[in-house]
Amino acid sequence: MSNHNHITGNQKPELDNYIEAFSTPEDKVLHDLRRQTHLKILRPRMISGPVQGQLLTMLCRMIRPKAVLEIGTFTGYSAICIARGIDQDAVLHSIERDDELESFIRQYIQKADLERKIVLHIGDALDIINNLNVEFDLAFIDGDKREYPAYYEAVMKKMNPGSYILADNILWNGKVVDADLQNDNYTRGIINFNEMVKNDPRTEQVILPLRDGLMLIRVKE
Repeated sequence: MSNHNHITGNQKPELDNYIEAFSTPEDKVLHDLRRQTHLKILRPRMISGPVQGQLLTMLCRMIRPKAVLEIGTFTGYSAICIARGIDQDAVLHSIERDDELESFIRQYIQKADLERKIVLHIGDALDIINNLNVEFDLAFIDGDKREYPAYYEAVMKKMNPGSYILADNILWNGKVVDADLQNDNYTRGIINFNEMVKNDPRTEQVILPLRDGLMLIRVKE
C-alpha cells in the first residue's frame, strides 16, 4: 500500500524516472494490472509499482522462502512479484480485507499463471494469521497502518529463526519526523511499530528509503 509517488525520498522526479529506466521493466501482465488499477480502483497510488515490485522479486530469489505471508494484497501487484521470485514448491499466503477486490485480484493471479503459488485470504488479517498453521520464512506487512504494531506481534509468533519481515510505508510521507502530524492514528501506528522493532532484541533491522520507506527486519536465529 505504498501511497507515495516518489521512488526515493528525495522528491526528484528525474531521479525516479532514471531509477525506473535502469531497473528491469515490468511485463505486460503487471503493466496491465497497474493501468487497470488506476482506471478502476480507488486510491490506486497504493499499488507497489515496478521498482518496488522488482525489489520484492529479487529479495525472494535471494532469501528463497518456502512460505511467505503478505498482509495487504490490494490489487495483487506485490503478490505477483513475490510469487514470481519464490521457488515452484513455495507458497504465498496473501491477505486482503476488502472483499470487493477479490475478483480483480484473482483475475490477475490467473493471468500471471500463479494460482498454484498464491493462496488468497479475504478477511481480517489478525484473525487469519492466528488461524494459519504455517511457519514463515518471509513476511511483507503492507496493511492498515493503525494495525502495524498488532501485525508485528502476530507475525513474530509465526516466523522461523533466520527469517525476514518487510514493512512498507515506514516513513509515512515524512510524518514520522513531523511533530505536528504525529497525532493521527495512522502515523501513530507507524511510529509505534518502528519503536517496537527497534527495541526488540529478537531482531535486527534497516530502513531502506525506497518510495515511502521499507524496513527490512531479520529474525535472529
